[in-house]
Amino acid sequence: MKKLCVVVLALCCTMSLAFAGGGQAGGASSDTVTIGAVFPLSGSVAFYGTESRNGALLAIDEINAAGGLLGKKLTLLAEDDEGNAEKSVNAFTKLATRDKVSFVLGSSTSGATMAMTSLAQQSKVILISPSATNTEVTKAGDYIFRACFIDPFQGVVGADFAYDTLGSRRAAILYDAGADYNTGLAEAFRNQFKAIGGQVVADEAYQSGDVDFNAQVTRIRAANPDIVYLPNYYNDVALQAKQLRAQGVNCALLGGDGWDGLIDNAGDEVLNGFWSAGFAADTTDPRGQAFVKAYEAKFNSTASQFAALGYDTMMLVVDGIKAAGSFDTAAVKTAIAKINGPYVTGNIRFDANRDPIKGAAILEIVNRNGKLANAYKTTVNPK
Repeated sequence: MKKLCVVVLALCCTMSLAFAGGGQAGGASSDTVTIGAVFPLSGSVAFYGTESRNGALLAIDEINAAGGLLGKKLTLLAEDDEGNAEKSVNAFTKLATRDKVSFVLGSSTSGATMAMTSLAQQSKVILISPSATNTEVTKAGDYIFRACFIDPFQGVVGADFAYDTLGSRRAAILYDAGADYNTGLAEAFRNQFKAIGGQVVADEAYQSGDVDFNAQVTRIRAANPDIVYLPNYYNDVALQAKQLRAQGVNCALLGGDGWDGLIDNAGDEVLNGFWSAGFAADTTDPRGQAFVKAYEAKFNSTASQFAALGYDTMMLVVDGIKAAGSFDTAAVKTAIAKINGPYVTGNIRFDANRDPIKGAAILEIVNRNGKLANAYKTTVNPK
């Protein structure tokens, strides 16, 4: 039934948008252009979507304060997909047909984003995700981009960091077998760690929604790893770290950018934890520092990598429109593909698949003045 529903929605969307190819920005009044967004603003990964939306809003504030874009002010219309693929289709269809937007930011997770990519390509709506890392995301066509690095890069970075920097030789992996993001990182880490001489001594899976990991932890403990790779979202990692430590697994823990938000949902059990991120709030880069200061002033909170990626995603759209000198999506997507320049999350240029070529920051979870914090450790660049 769900598949049938998505097919019907896709057909409706294609018919309704047949006129939209290469058109001027929809959702526009004489002096305003609406940028669409589809993010998880509620549900288990709401942190990701809320942060990215806020980053995009900050970017729009700055663009409008500087006089707007090609003589028009920008506004953001954000829809909530709750991290659900079917709801992301509904949200995209609304934005593209009823609101007639030509540019959409989102979604935050890979599954929800991939549910929209074919619709965006068919309708010639530019879709840019801040944080969907699965390799399949941009394969729907040349109107699809992302601002984040991809899963294999994160997995490779994690394996190299574990082996080279932490000196790990025996790794355990615990991952959600029902989620593309988790399995993608796990596979890349597994392959790279073995390739460089490491041994995967325990390879454990679970299903989305599980909260009791003690059976897997028991097997991990028996394997005696010197690192446990947890390529999962922060809500799961918070439980897993607690159960690992409770059973006496005290080695280093390592994960990907799904850990963003972990320190607000966990205790000292996540110390000696490291994760790959698209941005470090304690960056020494002037552009990044200015963003962190502005974000804190507007939202009274420290900017996460999802906030920074949301900001950069909006700026990529803006810079593409500026370079094209037009809101025409055919011209803008060609301009975005040629971008090569500095952004908050680092220098961004795109490969042939419209995936950014950029580095990854490694953050360490530390206790700073009695409070958990993410501290910049190092940056790993593409080889």
